[in-house]
Amino acid sequence: MKFFKGHEKDLGDHFTVKRLLPSIEKRSIGPFVFLDHFGPVPVVTGKELVVRSHPHIGLSTITFLYDGVIEHRDSLGVFQPIRPFETNWMTAGSGIAHSERSVLDDQYKFFEGLQTWVALPKEKEEMEPGFQHLSEKEIPVYKQNGLIFRLLGGEFLDLKSTAHVHSPLFYADVEVKPQAGKIQWEVRPKEEAGLYVARGKIIVAGQEFGVGNMISFDLGASVEFEALEDSRLMLLGGEPLPEKRHLWWNFVSTSQELIDKAKESYHKDTFPRVPGEVEKIPLPPL
Repeated sequence: MKFFKGHEKDLGDHFTVKRLLPSIEKRSIGPFVFLDHFGPVPVVTGKELVVRSHPHIGLSTITFLYDGVIEHRDSLGVFQPIRPFETNWMTAGSGIAHSERSVLDDQYKFFEGLQTWVALPKEKEEMEPGFQHLSEKEIPVYKQNGLIFRLLGGEFLDLKSTAHVHSPLFYADVEVKPQAGKIQWEVRPKEEAGLYVARGKIIVAGQEFGVGNMISFDLGASVEFEALEDSRLMLLGGEPLPEKRHLWWNFVSTSQELIDKAKESYHKDTFPRVPGEVEKIPLPPL
C-alpha cells in the first residue's frame, strides 16, 4: 500500500487543481494515468472554469461533478451539459478536440468535480473517437446502511456499468458515513485499486486520511477503510496495461511517434476542430 497527496497545479486564468496522477509516488493505477480534483470554488460569474478547445489522443477522459454545471463541446459535434451524478466519457482514440466551460445555475453555489484519464490498450490507441453521456438514472447503484456506491464505469460489487470501456477497470463514486462501519471490498488478483478522499476523512490501516489524499492498494489486495466523518470518495483501478505510456501535454500513447504526429497536426492546424470555436489552447513549446 502507498499513500500520497495531490499537488497544486495552475491551469491558467487563476484556476488551480489538485493533481493526484501522475505523481512521483505512483504514475498510474490500473489503466488510470491522470486524476485532477478541481474546486470547490464559489460560483460567482459562471465562468469559474474556461478550458478552450484542446486536443487528445490515446485515452478516454471521464468528467464527474460534485457541484455545478459544465458544458462540453467536441470535434464530433457533440454538445453536452453535465451535472452532478452524471458522467461524460470521451474516447479520443486517433484524435479529438474538446472544450469545457462552467455555467451559471441557480441550483449550485459551488463548483467542484474530478477529471480522470484512462489510457487505451495499445491495439485501440488509434480507434475512432467517440463520446458517451450517462445520466444519473443510467448509473448502477449499491446501497447499504451508511453507504451509497455509484458505479461510473467497469465492473465492481456485482454491478456492471454501461459505459464503453476498453480494458478491465472500475470507477466509482462512494458516499460513506461513520455508521457504515469497516468496509472491505475484494479486488481481482490482476487488478490494483486506488481510493481518493475528495471530502471528509477516513482511516486506512490505522492511519487517518483527509481531503486530497490518495491510497493505492497493491495488485489483488482488498480495499479496506472506515469513515471517520461523512465522506465522499472515488474508487478507481483495474488491470495495469503492460506497456509503458508516454504522456506529453494532453497526449497519451505507447508510441512517441504517434505523439509527435499529433503535435505536428495540431501545430499545422490539421487536427480535428470543435465546430464554431475559433479560440484554442496553443501547443506548449516543443
